[in-house]
Amino acid sequence: MHNSFPASGFMGNNLEGMWQAVEEVRSRFEKRSGSRAGRGELRSAILALLAERPMHGYQIIREIEERSGGNWKPSAGSVYPTLQLLADEGFVSSEESNGRKIYSLTEAGREDVASAEASPPWDSAGAAGTGFAALPKAGMELAQAAAQVGRTGTPKQVQEAVAVLEEARRKLYKILAQD
Repeated sequence: MHNSFPASGFMGNNLEGMWQAVEEVRSRFEKRSGSRAGRGELRSAILALLAERPMHGYQIIREIEERSGGNWKPSAGSVYPTLQLLADEGFVSSEESNGRKIYSLTEAGREDVASAEASPPWDSAGAAGTGFAALPKAGMELAQAAAQVGRTGTPKQVQEAVAVLEEARRKLYKILAQD
């Protein structure tokens, strides 16, 4: 159903504001998700992967991307310096094999992984299997759906969408208040 109001009429100003909000949410989540994660998360991910088997840098990148459901792909510019730092700390060693450096955990690295109680970063969304960075993705999809209703919905549909969004906001804050 197409909105019969002109862009400058009933929804015009609100629609522009909604698009600005969607863009702001998108840009904030892009900074946090996608290819970026905290330095500690990358360190934990590398150690967790090397605890399974020795790997070269690009294998580590591919494994993180795959295990995060495509939501996190660290760059070589972050993985290799982290591997070097882990080597400097004595947790990782490397050896040349077919022209590539293959990294593996040292005894100190295995002890560090064994003593760590945290799960790998790609498991941080919980056992439900929603994957790393599932919340930002869900938020963006919700914002896009709201923008679509704002662009093409009738006044009644817009009103219903506003009620749904207000209820969702209340429920999200209620989740935080549970602890």
